[in-house]
Amino acid sequence: MFKERLIRLSHAQKRSLQIVADVLLIWLALYLALYLRLGGEGWVWPQGNQPWLFVLAPMLALPIYVVTGMYRAVMRHFGGQALFMIFKAVTLGFLALSIFVVAVHATDWNLLFPRSSMISYWWLSLLLIGGLRLAARQYFMGDWLLGRARIVGGAQTNAEGGLPIAIYGAGAAGNQLLASLWVGRLYRPLAFIDDDPSLVGRSIAGLPVYSSRQLPTMLNKTGVKEVFMAIPSATRAKRQEILNNLTRFPVHVRSIPGIMDIASGKVKVDDLQEVDVADLLGRDPVPPVDDLFGRCIENQVVMVTGAGGSIGSELCRQIVNNGPKVLVLYEHNEYGLYAIHTELEGWVKSQKLDVQLVPILGSIRNGSRLRDIMSVWGVDTVYHAAAYKHVPMVEHNVAEGILNNVFGTLKVAQAAIICNVPNCVLISTDKAVRPTNVMGATKRLAEMVLQALSAEQAPKLLGDDAAVSRVNRTRFTMVRFGNVLGSSGSVIPLFREQIRRGGPVTVTHKDITRFFMTIPEAAQLVIQAGSMGQGGDVFVLDMGEPVRIVELARQMIMLSGLTVRDEANPNGDIGIAFSGLRPGEKLYEELLIGDNPEATPHPKIHRANEDFVSWPELRATLLALEDAVESDAYEDVRELLLSTVQGYEPSNGIVDLIWEKRQFG
Repeated sequence: MFKERLIRLSHAQKRSLQIVADVLLIWLALYLALYLRLGGEGWVWPQGNQPWLFVLAPMLALPIYVVTGMYRAVMRHFGGQALFMIFKAVTLGFLALSIFVVAVHATDWNLLFPRSSMISYWWLSLLLIGGLRLAARQYFMGDWLLGRARIVGGAQTNAEGGLPIAIYGAGAAGNQLLASLWVGRLYRPLAFIDDDPSLVGRSIAGLPVYSSRQLPTMLNKTGVKEVFMAIPSATRAKRQEILNNLTRFPVHVRSIPGIMDIASGKVKVDDLQEVDVADLLGRDPVPPVDDLFGRCIENQVVMVTGAGGSIGSELCRQIVNNGPKVLVLYEHNEYGLYAIHTELEGWVKSQKLDVQLVPILGSIRNGSRLRDIMSVWGVDTVYHAAAYKHVPMVEHNVAEGILNNVFGTLKVAQAAIICNVPNCVLISTDKAVRPTNVMGATKRLAEMVLQALSAEQAPKLLGDDAAVSRVNRTRFTMVRFGNVLGSSGSVIPLFREQIRRGGPVTVTHKDITRFFMTIPEAAQLVIQAGSMGQGGDVFVLDMGEPVRIVELARQMIMLSGLTVRDEANPNGDIGIAFSGLRPGEKLYEELLIGDNPEATPHPKIHRANEDFVSWPELRATLLALEDAVESDAYEDVRELLLSTVQGYEPSNGIVDLIWEKRQFG
């Protein structure tokens, strides 16, 4: 095909073609300029010294075009800056010719090149040379004639191929996205959608602008299959409103990233992504309080356990931007540690941050290694995010859940006391409130460990640390929140994968609800809550309203451009299957055990008033629990949890896999 042959030409060949074309256009501009002025006087062909103009004009203009970079631009990627470059180059070429003519023919220059012809030569050169490049851009982008498929009699015809799409948002971001889409041929933009009354009914870059109320009309006329949201500065509430409206139509919805990600350079406007499920929650994150954010980080040595996990890695990203001297990344998963360390190394280098990164492989169940790290680096603040968190997994592996979540937390806390670490913050969960599963019970017990230790001035420790007697100078804080969107094993990636495979989407119960929060917002609030602790505090984060999981599944299906298959629509694309509650799973989660949470300096963080057991009493319980776990006495384990953890009501019998095998073969 002729177009492909042109694209495959070498740079030198393309440049030669442009130069030849520009010479011809300069001659045409000169001829038309003279003809417009002198044609009425019988002028048809250059006379006298005028042929010299046709030699001088390209000789003077072409070097200027080369120097200004006009031949470095790629025609099919032509944009506004290139047009300004053409204006500058053509104007300089015109001035060079004018000055030369005036200087050489000081007396009769008006006879050689009349004043009005000079001005005509300038605007004709702009029109012809600029117009050629604009026409070439449209030709190579496959969007000739208004840059879109022809709409004939209300029906679309696919003139150039590509998936038909509409862009929601006709502002700057929408126009940038349109320009990026025109460069490729995967998508065929056919319309804008915008609720600005000054834009509706008009045409932007050749595309008609429809209001959201005109969506049925637009879809019928254009056959659009996808809608790209280009409103990065819109609030979450506004985006939720738009998404709720779009779910009524069989279109796949994707979006460009948020304005802060674009401004920071992390992503570009044309980096399309699936709709951020956070937009479905309709709640905007609260900006951090700067004073709280840096209090436990700036110019300090900070350690994060579970640094490679979903919350731990985001904590590391937030911390590294807030001026720590040293950031110790503690993680037992080798690849997880490698991934976050490599990412942060690149970020520190690119931003020229003065922070030392220390990647350490290790388990929180290794007390001596924890003590070595905290003492050698002189840790000031520990964010303890390492934990087993998946309810069914811990339910089937009771011993590991207890050893990691309870005794691992205990060893972190004891190491902090021995090494005089000023601050220790535990990442907890809403599942610790009146738990129905072992995971929630272990997290509540971990909270109780820190509450009890915090109340002791010189606690008698356990295990390898039992012989150590130190004054407790550590300020322990616990932060409790619900599910985070996009964390490992969370429901969102699972739903997306099930939709991609054609369904069904599995939901455990039609009435199940969960609190949700984005990972960055959760990490920010954890850091700020940790700064407010006075010792033994349990902070809860305002998670907004709980979300019905079945409604979340429905919205995700519909925003993928598919329909839900149910009784009302038996021919739908994707079904929703209810699999039943898993072992230990609750229908509803809570954030508070007691009532009347106290306000704090942050509007989204509250202090809970939770009862706890004194350290001597809890220490005896922990010793008994340790013995029960080591002897696989799971009935005793359950009784100890029932008698210690307030509100613990297991929703099923013991389902530990080892215990079941021994009991039933």
